[in-house]
Amino acid sequence: MYPTIYDAVKDLFHISIPFLKLLQSFGFFVAIAFLLCAWVFAKELHRKELLGLLQPTFRKVMIGVKATQGEIALQFFFGFLIGWKLISIPFTKDFSADPRAFMLSMKGNIFIGLAGGAALAFLKWKMSEKKKLAEPIEQEEKVSAADHVGNMTLLAAGFGFLGAKIFHILENFKEFLSDPSKMFFSFSGLTMYGGLILGGAAVLVYAHKKGFGIFHVMDACAPGLMLAYGVGRLGCHVSGDGDWGIVNKSPQPSWLHFLPKWIWAYDYPNNVNGVFNPYTDEHSKEYMMAQVQGMLSGNEVRLVDPVFPTPFYEAFICILLFGIFWMFRKKFSSPGLLFSVYLIANGVERFFIELIRVNTTLFHIGSFRMTQAELIAIVLILLGSYGVYWTKKKNKNIPPLPAT
Repeated sequence: MYPTIYDAVKDLFHISIPFLKLLQSFGFFVAIAFLLCAWVFAKELHRKELLGLLQPTFRKVMIGVKATQGEIALQFFFGFLIGWKLISIPFTKDFSADPRAFMLSMKGNIFIGLAGGAALAFLKWKMSEKKKLAEPIEQEEKVSAADHVGNMTLLAAGFGFLGAKIFHILENFKEFLSDPSKMFFSFSGLTMYGGLILGGAAVLVYAHKKGFGIFHVMDACAPGLMLAYGVGRLGCHVSGDGDWGIVNKSPQPSWLHFLPKWIWAYDYPNNVNGVFNPYTDEHSKEYMMAQVQGMLSGNEVRLVDPVFPTPFYEAFICILLFGIFWMFRKKFSSPGLLFSVYLIANGVERFFIELIRVNTTLFHIGSFRMTQAELIAIVLILLGSYGVYWTKKKNKNIPPLPAT
C-alpha cells in the first residue's frame, strides 16, 4: 500500500521526491475522481444543449476596465504565498525532514515570497494596461451549460466534504462528543453518502437558479458520479484507509483460481492507518478487534489476518457500471430515468458490499443489525424505483431522442 504518492513513486520507480510526501494517495485519487466526473458531466451537458434540452445563460461583462488596487493586492498575496512556501522549498532543509509539518508551519522564505508577490502583481497590472480602453464597454456574454461545470464542481466539493463529515459524525457520535474539534477538522473520516446527498443538493439548487431543467442535469451527472465513486474507492484501496472488509480466512474458491490471491483476501501491508486502530462498534469488534491488529514485520505494517478488499470490489463494479451507463445513456429518453437507474445501481451495490465490510452499526435490535450505509442504500433503491415508475409514466409519449 502507498499512503502517499511519494511512497508509490519510490517503490515503483526507485526515485525519491520529497515534495510528493505532501500528496496523500487517497486525496490524490479523490482529486482525480472530481476531475473525471467534471469532464464527463461537461460532455453530457454539452450533448444535451445540442439536443435543445438545456439552454445557455447570458451574463453582462465590462470590457476594457483596468485592474483595481484590490485585484492587484490579491495577486500580490497569492504570489507571496507561492514564493514563501512553494518556491522556497529547494532552499530549506525543514521540508525534506517533514514536508507536511513544514507546509503547516509559519516557516518559509520571506524574500522569495515578496519577489513572487511583486511578480504576480506586476503581471496583473501589465495585462490590465494592455486591455484597457479609453471608454470601457458593457457586453452580453453567452455561457453554455457546460461552462457552469467549474462552479458546480466547486459547490459539489465544498458541500460534499461538509456532508461527508456530518454523516460521519452522526455515525460515530460518541467519538465526536469526546473530541469534537479533532473529528470535525480532520480530513479522515468521510462518509460517501453524506457527500453525495449534500453535494448533489448544492448542484441542483445552482442548476435551478440558472434555469436548467434539474432532471436533465441529474441525468447528465449520473455516469460521472458512478465513475468518480469507483476512482475514489481505488484511493481507499491504494492507501489502505481502513474501508476494507471483514476478516476472510476462507480458502480461495477453485473457480477463482485465475485471480491473484490478494483479490480474495488481503492483509494491506503498509496501510495508511499504521498500527491498526480497532473500531469501537460491537459488530466490528466481533469480526475485527480480536483478530485484526497492526503487526510490525520488519519495516512493514500489515493486518494479522487478511480481509476482503472491498474498496477494490467497489472500484471494479462502479467503473464497470459507468461503462454500461455511458454506452446506453442515449437510450434514456425520459428526463430523470437515467439518474433513477443510477440510484438503484448505487444502492444495490453498496447494500451488498456492506454485508462483508467493516462499518459502524446504526441499528442493533437483538440479532438485527443495520449500518447507516445500508439504510441509505435501501432508501436510494426505493427512490430510484419510484423514479423509474414516475418518469416512465409521465413521459410515456415522448419519442426517443436523436443520437448525438
